[in-house]
Amino acid sequence: MAYTISSACISCGSCAGECPVGAISEGDGQYVIDAGSCIECGSCAGSCPMGAISQE
Repeated sequence: MAYTISSACISCGSCAGECPVGAISEGDGQYVIDAGSCIECGSCAGSCPMGAISQE
């Protein structure tokens, strides 16, 4: 299952830099993960200072 970013996101962008496939982009008010591109590696979740990224 792909990872998702919750409303706890503070738009710091740390997750986008960690994604090896570029599946994370800045959305409207917070970052978003393209589920179709996500390879479920978890790199983004480990880099989020707010713990806003989880696997659904």
